[in-house]
Amino acid sequence: MTAKPAERAAELRAQLNHHAHLYYVLDQPALPDAEYDKLFQELQAIEAAHPELLTPDSPTQRVIGAVLPGLTPVHHVVPMLSITTETDTTEGGAIAFDARVRRELGLKEGDAPIDYNAELKFDGLAINLRYEAGVLVQAATRGDGETGEDVTHNVRTIGQIPLRLKGEVPAVLEVRGEVYMRRDAFEALNERQRSKGGKTFVNPRNTAAGAIRQLDSRQARDKPLSFYAYGLGEVQGWDLPTTQSGLLDALAAFGIPVNDLRTVASGTAGLVAFHQRVAEARDGLPFDIDGVVYKVNSRELQARLGFKTREPRWAVAHKYPAQEQVTTLLAIDVQVGRTGKLTPVARLEPVFVGGTTVSNATLHNVFEMRRKGVRVGDKVIIRRAGDVIPEVVGRVPGERPSYVPNFHMPRACPICKSEAAREKGSIEYRCTGGVFCPAQRKQAMLHFAGRRAMDIEGLGDKLVEQLVDAGIVLSLPGLYKLGVAKLAALDRMAEKSAQNIVDALEKSKTPTLARFLFSLGIRQVGETTAKDLARHFGTLDKLMNASVEQLLEVPDVGPIVAASIHTFFAQPHNREVVEQLLAAGVSPKESEGQGDDRPRPLLGKTLVLTGTLPTLSRDEAQALIEEAGGKVSGSVSKKTNYVIAGEEAGSKLEKARTLGVTVLDEEGLRALLVG
Repeated sequence: MTAKPAERAAELRAQLNHHAHLYYVLDQPALPDAEYDKLFQELQAIEAAHPELLTPDSPTQRVIGAVLPGLTPVHHVVPMLSITTETDTTEGGAIAFDARVRRELGLKEGDAPIDYNAELKFDGLAINLRYEAGVLVQAATRGDGETGEDVTHNVRTIGQIPLRLKGEVPAVLEVRGEVYMRRDAFEALNERQRSKGGKTFVNPRNTAAGAIRQLDSRQARDKPLSFYAYGLGEVQGWDLPTTQSGLLDALAAFGIPVNDLRTVASGTAGLVAFHQRVAEARDGLPFDIDGVVYKVNSRELQARLGFKTREPRWAVAHKYPAQEQVTTLLAIDVQVGRTGKLTPVARLEPVFVGGTTVSNATLHNVFEMRRKGVRVGDKVIIRRAGDVIPEVVGRVPGERPSYVPNFHMPRACPICKSEAAREKGSIEYRCTGGVFCPAQRKQAMLHFAGRRAMDIEGLGDKLVEQLVDAGIVLSLPGLYKLGVAKLAALDRMAEKSAQNIVDALEKSKTPTLARFLFSLGIRQVGETTAKDLARHFGTLDKLMNASVEQLLEVPDVGPIVAASIHTFFAQPHNREVVEQLLAAGVSPKESEGQGDDRPRPLLGKTLVLTGTLPTLSRDEAQALIEEAGGKVSGSVSKKTNYVIAGEEAGSKLEKARTLGVTVLDEEGLRALLVG
């Protein structure tokens, strides 16, 4: 028997609200999006056919597209008051607050410590949600504390905020909290704006506040917002919990989102520990905070403490050092990274931000600069969070005193004067100096000595740093001039260790051509491409003199890779480094080139290795496959020909079975290798 429209509508509303709570609040979706959409569309159809069944708490009422003539004033029955802020951002702020509360309560030394509910201080927009009989009837901004603005139409678009509360609810319940935007949502929003050529936003807080105060709710709907509750306004028909922590637990039971990173802290020690713990976790949080909040946990003690003017004596905001400040952009320089990447860097009027004085900040790349519209002389916003490199977020709107031209990236590397080039389709400029450029020296040496390159055992980070910083080795060929006496004179280097390194250098002089090519650190040339190049050309001389057209004949070498290889060997200083390496005794073994007629039973085949094989290591198995003409991939797809599985094979084996890819063990691999 078909349910009556009213019964079915009520049933659908209950199901949709339940699944919305699982999705938005608990982050535990139990229904695919397509199934949710079917239920949603069914409810829409019933409400369209029976308008009398439409209720304010219906899930269909979350998205409202009408443009309103203006925001209506809302009087707060219980004023939305602010709380005192501790100016001391160190642990002293927590100590001072606890001492003040104890003094107000007349407690003496030796009396039991006070319990506080310690919470996060969200960096968003304060909102008052009014529920009557459990149904959201109004949402308003703080305004001046007495009068705010009606933003119900926008708040309904926030999926986390329930339109109807769960359980036995008060006749009237005003919930206060913060509307904010997650960092990942903010980055995704800016990425969408960039792809459309639209304006980007400065920070999550301003973006969230601007979205809530729009007249058109479609503006809020397009900006993914979130909400956390932290307190109450007017309440009728409810015996409130006796503690602040109990109050937040009760709100969570009603289905209202409350942040889990809160605790009951005992006395000064508890507050200091919470402040430090959150400070350490701050940069890893998915949203911005600018401090923590301490509230006396007992509501009875809150009542005894009362208010001072318009601020509660029982609560305080304990902030962290500001992460954003305004200063002047004095100049723009270009920094060359260890991999040759050129990055524009802002030279700033020194400013204290994020707990330290900042005079330099990254501008990322010239295209990001254009989007932000920053030029020398501008007032700019600087952001520094934790150990993250300070960055220029944007310019402060205002007239420039005079015309300032746009910044342009240099055509030559500021360090070695090699050509600075931007690859097709890339936003990054790079120095083409490669192994020649001093800025890339350490990285080039470490890559050159790596296990998969020249495999020079003992030549690690600390030793390379000593050699370069002391001016002992200025280029790759200089490594082969090192002697035992010079190495043994370095810090923490015994004569035996020095001899081992000299021996390792000597041993490295006869690499395969593929390893030697990979060791040079040519942009876009990984291990597989190096092997393809060695196999195709056979000798280093043929490769160095190959044209772009000839390079394009190598399997899987496209225009970008071919251009990168050709540019590298076209640079006189790169050729000079190669020639000096050969003169130092490095002699790459010639590879079987185009004329090689050895059987290659795996030519054109793609294999994936997973698990532990009985007798072959992963590197040995890969080498055998590549010698037989095959390629080893890191992931399974429909184009995979074989998956070679050993013990403890994981998800790759399961995917191979799902896709119907042939699975072999080590014995099966050996059979393939002999054809």
